[in-house]
Amino acid sequence: MIEADENAFEKFRIAKADIVFNVAECANGTSREAQIPAMLDMLKIPYTGSDPLTLATCLDKARTKEILAYHNIPTAKFLFVESIADLERFDLNFPVMIKPVAEGSSKGIFNSSLVYNMNDLTEKLTTSFVTYKQPFLIEEFLPGREFTVAILGNGLETEVLPIVEINFDELPKELVPIYSYEAKWVVDTRENPLNIFTCPAQLDESLQDKIRKVALETYKVLRCRDWSRIDIRLDQNGEPNVIEINPLPGVLPDPKDNSCYPKAARANGLSYVEMINKVLITAAKRYNLL
Repeated sequence: MIEADENAFEKFRIAKADIVFNVAECANGTSREAQIPAMLDMLKIPYTGSDPLTLATCLDKARTKEILAYHNIPTAKFLFVESIADLERFDLNFPVMIKPVAEGSSKGIFNSSLVYNMNDLTEKLTTSFVTYKQPFLIEEFLPGREFTVAILGNGLETEVLPIVEINFDELPKELVPIYSYEAKWVVDTRENPLNIFTCPAQLDESLQDKIRKVALETYKVLRCRDWSRIDIRLDQNGEPNVIEINPLPGVLPDPKDNSCYPKAARANGLSYVEMINKVLITAAKRYNLL
């Protein structure tokens, strides 16, 4: 194990690993998820997962959505704002969601992040800019079902694991139907787990095919490698829209923890160890190590 801190470069240089299994998110800056892979590229050490460009891009929610929109992949209409003055360009339909542009694990996304009018939006953003010290993404709220899609592989060998649905009906009635910080870290705990995920999701064949197609197109255009998890939500017409791409998916090993990628892998017949090894082997093949 090598900790992803300022001493990592020298440790990697000395270790001369055959391949590194990268799960490092690091701590500082919007480039944080790209920092260890950049070190490894410099040292010519193979590693699992996406390259620095993809990792840095996917952490920036606005840049990600710009790429999706360019490639005609459905995603909610949005506005990138760095100050209250940017609301002069606001042309979205309420309600809207507001999110810090470069956070993960639902950080900065609360029950109050679903906003219904301009006064509340201005007030919420004013406070949030001070708290998070970064730009925000505003996007039109998608009212439909929500899914997360685990993907494994490269090229023609890329496969979609069983789709996970988030059951918002399991949330307390005072919470809005989003996978907010409250839902993820306050209400759903190991001591009192919610039945918040269904895997495989109960889907008709047509909708399942649409979700798989959107997820695979997203994986390709963002140039993800080896594995990733893609969050998708249905719009008012029942069409899949991409919410977010996670090229470093969370992989908590204990089945009691609600960790979606391992849950999808288990539904596909893979144990936790088999899942980890399959990601590793996928990366090793990409480097022609096998």
